[in-house]
Amino acid sequence: MDPVSAIALTLGVGWASGINLYAAILSLGLMGATGAMELPPDLQILASPIVILAAGLMYMVEFVADKVPGVDSGWDALHTFVRIPAGALLAAGSAWSIDPSIGLAAGLVGGTLATASHATKAAARLVINTSPEPFTNWGASVAEDVAVFAGLWTAFNHPAVFIVLMVAFVALVIWLLPKLVRVMIRIFRRIGRWLSGSPAPEPVAAAPGSTMPGSTMPGGIRSVRDPPTRF
Repeated sequence: MDPVSAIALTLGVGWASGINLYAAILSLGLMGATGAMELPPDLQILASPIVILAAGLMYMVEFVADKVPGVDSGWDALHTFVRIPAGALLAAGSAWSIDPSIGLAAGLVGGTLATASHATKAAARLVINTSPEPFTNWGASVAEDVAVFAGLWTAFNHPAVFIVLMVAFVALVIWLLPKLVRVMIRIFRRIGRWLSGSPAPEPVAAAPGSTMPGSTMPGGIRSVRDPPTRF
């Protein structure tokens, strides 16, 4: 495997694992078993029928859970402890046969990408779940699955294109994730007020006919409540 292909595969398995680990393993296993892709030596176990069957079964479970608002966020929270380490292991396995030190570096990069894609997906889903209709949730879930299968196919067949797309993805995460986190904080605050029974804070409004300190009344006369001017 040439260096560009190795880098693309390392980035691809890490990124895809953070979105849908079972779809990533199923995709790699099927491509390896059918001869559409020559898996690295340390990832050839993914082409085993038992691994493909297990990945396919878990993919179907996630396919259903991922489309139920609320359940998908709980599923994402649980898989924080699964997707990230698995992404790091798969990325390390994609380059371990080249050199163990390169494999370790690939694991670190793959784990970081898995963390980024998983965090972005989980935060976006939590925001989407605030919408009462389920269609946005379903659309996001299907788009994620398609992105995983198409992304890994692109990583193998067009590695240079995939690397460029990963650079764009990282830039998007840097821009988008802080905004999603701020929205999540507001959502959690609302949930906390609702659970505690506290009313939502309302903006302070001036009483009719009154003026706020520092305001100017008609005719240019300043309010009597203004602090005296010092000369």
